[in-house]
Amino acid sequence: MALILIRGENNPKLLNAIADMERHGNLSLVSKPKVIDADFADSLVEDILNSKLRTKSSVATAFFVKEDTTLSILQIKKIHPPAHVVVVSDEYDAYGKLKNVLDDAKLFSGYQSHKAINDGLIDYKIQGKDRYIKNDKLNSYLK
Repeated sequence: MALILIRGENNPKLLNAIADMERHGNLSLVSKPKVIDADFADSLVEDILNSKLRTKSSVATAFFVKEDTTLSILQIKKIHPPAHVVVVSDEYDAYGKLKNVLDDAKLFSGYQSHKAINDGLIDYKIQGKDRYIKNDKLNSYLK
């Protein structure tokens, strides 16, 4: 699991960045995004990058994704989200600090996953609850 921190100017940009990561980056959120103090997020990113930030953020959120850190970085590099996305590795001290803050943080309002709740296509010939056709080939890179 990877821990992702997103900083931005406003809530719609953060929501758009999360949606882009799900849709175009094929990342699966494990936890719901939670609100992080913008100044705290800025200080964490400055510690990770070892340099001062050019712009300060107004809002920030953080959450866990199912994919590992390396795959998350590669998938996010392919897309261009409208906010500053940082994948926080467990090698940094900021990982523990952010994880502790996430435990007590409130949920980020407005987020809804676009992914389907069911497992796949529905086979209408079969009666009962086991009507979904599982297709493991689609997400074979996750295994």
